[in-house]
Amino acid sequence: MILECLPNGMFESNCYILGINGEGLIIDAGVNSSYVIKRVDEHKLKIKYILLTHGHIDHICHTDDLKEAVGGSVVIHEDDADFLTNPVFNCSFVFGEGRTFGIPDIKVKDGDVLKLSDTNLEIIHTPGHTPGGMCIKVGNILFTGDTLFKYSTGRTDLPGGSRDNIIKSIKNKLLTLPDEIQVYPGHNEASTIGFEKINNMVLDM
Repeated sequence: MILECLPNGMFESNCYILGINGEGLIIDAGVNSSYVIKRVDEHKLKIKYILLTHGHIDHICHTDDLKEAVGGSVVIHEDDADFLTNPVFNCSFVFGEGRTFGIPDIKVKDGDVLKLSDTNLEIIHTPGHTPGGMCIKVGNILFTGDTLFKYSTGRTDLPGGSRDNIIKSIKNKLLTLPDEIQVYPGHNEASTIGFEKINNMVLDM
């Protein structure tokens, strides 16, 4: 398995490249596309999916460039699909831009399973940061987007955000997973479910 975190995207967002038996996926598209393409080529991966954990501009801004360059189906949760074509929802309007993107190739929902080579990609719907925020579980790895961070959670004051929903998503869906699950968030450093159960004080508020 190939797993690489490419940091320093828009607003310090993380982009991840995952490769299994020559097939690859990109999780979130906030990092400069030329660098992502370079790393994909160096890993010699055939990209099958560009998975978007949610529809905010710092996670989708290079989606179209990446799709054109490396192919792959753009995947987003059905409840965030409109973020790609709505500058208010994706928050690009905040910066005086009306950024819109191509429609997704695949809209997923909670419990859906995609395949990368012989490995399952399990979709976990975690609304709160956005209505269609989602996490992707791959074995003992969990990509949490802007739902769960080390020591913290994603913000909920943007369009469609809900403090109650994000806490429910984390407590009822993520913290029920085994302690050894590795957490790879949309910003900042990695963690584990066990660590967050003990140290994430935000969840006690």
